[in-house]
Parts: sequence; C-alpha cells; structure tokens
Amino acid sequence: MEPQPTPPPSAAHAIETVFRLESPKVIAAVARIVRDVGIAEELAQDALVAALERWPRDGVPDNPGAWLMATARHRAVDLVRRRETYARKLAGIGRDLETTAPPEAPADPDGIDDDLLRLVFTTCHPALSPQARIALTLRLLGGLTTAEIARAHLVPEPTVAQRIVRAKRTLATRNVAFEVPYGPDREARLGSVLEVIYLIFNEGYAATAGDDLLRPGLCEDALRLARLLSALMPKESEVHGLTALLEFQASRSAARTGPDGAPVLLKDQNRRRWNRLLIARGIRALARAEATASGAAGPYALQAAIAACHAHAYTYEETDWRAIATLYALLAARSPSPVVELNRAVAVAMAEGPAQGLQLVDALTAEPALHDYHLLPSVRADLLSRLGRTAEARAEFERAASLTRNARERELLRRRATETRPGEHEDTTPSDDQRT
Repeated sequence: MEPQPTPPPSAAHAIETVFRLESPKVIAAVARIVRDVGIAEELAQDALVAALERWPRDGVPDNPGAWLMATARHRAVDLVRRRETYARKLAGIGRDLETTAPPEAPADPDGIDDDLLRLVFTTCHPALSPQARIALTLRLLGGLTTAEIARAHLVPEPTVAQRIVRAKRTLATRNVAFEVPYGPDREARLGSVLEVIYLIFNEGYAATAGDDLLRPGLCEDALRLARLLSALMPKESEVHGLTALLEFQASRSAARTGPDGAPVLLKDQNRRRWNRLLIARGIRALARAEATASGAAGPYALQAAIAACHAHAYTYEETDWRAIATLYALLAARSPSPVVELNRAVAVAMAEGPAQGLQLVDALTAEPALHDYHLLPSVRADLLSRLGRTAEARAEFERAASLTRNARERELLRRRATETRPGEHEDTTPSDDQRT
C-alpha cells in the first residue's frame, strides 16, 4: 500500500476526533452484516483510510459520522457479495443491503443502539478471559489504540495485541452469535459486561501499578460505557446501579490527589472539589436503580448507596458510618467477598471504635485472597495506630508499602510509617480506593 498523504491539521484533528467517537457505532453496524467483529473493525479502518484520502481534498462532510458509517457499510456489502460462502446470508439480508443509505444520510438511531448493545455483549463474552474482554472492549467500544491500552495497563504492546487477536479469533472460531441474549443467558452475560466496565474504571481510579495513582482516561472510558449501557438497557436495575456508583466515584477524582500527584486520604479531601454535577447524576441513576429493582438491591446498587452516603456528607464528620456499615453487611450477604468484609471492618471501626474494627480485620488475616493485598495491612496499621500500638502499626505500614505496586501509594505508606510515633492516637482513616 502506498503511504497516505498527510492531511492538513484541521482535517487530521476532525478525522481523529470523529473516528474515536463514531468507530463503536460503525463497527457495531458492520458487525451485524458480516457477523465477525474482527472483519468489522478492518472495514471501519478502511473507512478511516478513505476519509484520510478524501476529506483533506474535498472537505469534512457535514455529517462525518454518517459518512464513515455509510462507507463502511458499503464495503461490508461488497465483501458479502464477493464471498460465495456468504451467498445465503446475502439472500437473507435482502433488500436492506441494496438500499444502504447514501454517504451523507444519517443512520437509524434505534438500529445503532441495537447494534451497540450487541457489540457490548459480544466483546464481553464469557468465552474470553477477563483481560481479553477488557482489551477488546476498550479497542472496539472505547476507541483506544493498542498502544493506549498497553500504556493504561502497564503491559507490553505486543501482549495487548495478542490478546485482541486471540479474542477475535475465539469469537470467530466458536461462531459466537452477534446478538443480545435473553432470559437466563442474558442475566449471566450481563454480569460479565458490568464486571468489565467496573474493572476498567477501578484501574483508572486506583491504578494497581505505575507512577500515578489515577488514570483519568480509563475512568472516562468506563463511565461513558456505563452511561451508554444505561441508555440501551433502561429496565436493568444493576446497569443503573453501576452507572450511579461510577458517577459518585468519579465525582471525587479531583480531590483524591494533591498538586504533586500524591494521594489525599478521604478525611483530608477538600469536598468543595467534589464534582456536584456528577453527584447529582449519581443520585438520579441510583433512583432509577431502585425504581427498576424487582427485589432486593443488587451488589452495584448497594455499592452506589454506600458511595451516596459519602456524597451526601458535606464534611467528613457528617459521614453516616453506621448506615455505611449496615450497607456493607447487606453487600456481604448479597455478594460475599473478603474485600467487602475489609471495607465493612473500616466502617465498623468508624462507627463503633477501632477495637471492634480490628477484631474484624484480624479475622481476615488468614484469608488466602488477601495474602498479598496491600490494603489489609494498611487498614490494620490505621487501627493499630488509633489504639496506640505504634510499633505494630509501623510494621504494618511497611508491609503494606512492600506489597503495593503503585509508586504513589508506596510513598504514602512509607511516609505514614515514618510519621507514626509512640503515644500518638491520630484518627487516620484509609484512602477511598478499596476495591470491592
């Protein structure tokens, strides 16, 4: 292929912006025709190449998203026609392919929504590993490049590329249907979809490794996907619950680090920097989750309710820790997890005192899942410090620092170990980054 001419800056910016925003819709619409997400992505890329050739010469279209959509769909139709193996499929598609909209005509919004929903469930198919689901979702629905995904997750670019290639191959070889499942299958698959979006957000909200505590881009991608899913599935309570949770969590992002990027503990955060618009969105999403629930609240709705307790407190002292402890008890019963129990212990310590919290934390020290989890010794160190057991607290802070792979968290924990002095009874609560 001959190298493409470099478009003028204005056209290049328009192409990059439009493609990042529109590529999920284009890929979803084309995948419905060719029934293969890998081929659909290639055809979307072909449409991008066509834009790089034509837009600098002819100008950016009035409706660039529709132009990309129509161009990719035309190429999909041509591909189907060329392949004899697709003859029956072409006959079934029928006149819809013959009357594809002209380049400037907008596509049907309802059809796009249906296609996007199919694409979400396809990229998060249980046949794929969690890492592959995340990579493929960020690639096809988040519009991220392989290099961007690799940087976000601190893994080599070839590793991410292999995950994406294998994921596409798995979907193709297993002939995974490009559809939204119904009944029990839908419920089972929806859990996978929500989990992937939640994992993406968590990695941005409290990075597991690297030099920065936050990766805002990942939080934004996950929040956008959650909002999209809420619009596409308005009757699913847990979809609204997850969206509410991410809105509440994202509202605190600006206050979670200082000017130098160092973590700021929940107690010390300037709550005037909390984004009240996102909090309002979270409140509305949580109300929708409650209104659409057919029974007891689900795990994401419960976590959103916990986050709402923090959001409603204009000062740290106003936090309703008893309500939070009760909600964590409900969450532990609904979705048992050692990490949930650790978070409940923190809430109990704040509501009833550090001795009661420490008793719960000590019961978790034998949990295999928490053996290398740095927040366990971090929480234990907090409680020991509040009880005046400073030598033990320093040792736990040091242990927590040795376990974390995030440089910012390591610096904070080592500083707290150094600052812990005999006789101090400072009320030091952990940061708000425990993962449930």
